[in-house]
Amino acid sequence: MPELLVDFITSLDGYASAEGWPGWWGLEGPEYLGWLAEAPERDYTVLMGANTYRLMSGFAASGEGLDALTEASKVVFSSTLTEPLEWANSRLVSTDPVAAVRSMKTEGSTGMYTIGSLTLCRSLLEAGLVDRFRVVVFPVITGATGRERIYDEYPDVGLEMTDSRTFDGRIQLLEYVPRLLDGPPSSSAAT
Repeated sequence: MPELLVDFITSLDGYASAEGWPGWWGLEGPEYLGWLAEAPERDYTVLMGANTYRLMSGFAASGEGLDALTEASKVVFSSTLTEPLEWANSRLVSTDPVAAVRSMKTEGSTGMYTIGSLTLCRSLLEAGLVDRFRVVVFPVITGATGRERIYDEYPDVGLEMTDSRTFDGRIQLLEYVPRLLDGPPSSSAAT
């Protein structure tokens, strides 16, 4: 069965972005960029919602170096976008994303990963479809300017660490297998 990876970049305090800050909070370094260039999941299908699609396709159209993502197979979940999608290799799915991803996992052969799309990621995690959870933590706290708190409204989730790595002496990559919890880890069983 194909893997589903939820992939986030975050500030230490759990924000996906911050007003006035550049992408990656301006802290991307050669090791991190090299790892991204290796595209560890280059053959996976990218899953995203409409807001992330609009943002990323806009970056790609303006020539901001998203060639690998442009070439990747992308599935966009939206009830507001219409065909044809302008960004190359993008397919629109307007039905329930949980049912669609469940079908893609059961019937498909290609791994999948998310980009952005906080609501989509939450619904896939709540449905028990996420196999791996990867977080890249940048060493900033954006309490005053942070936007898009990643984990608000998420269920309780236990995380078993499977990998970790430090890039450029400051950026942390953390990979986990998620497990939905019924209560605190010491007293709950997986759901």
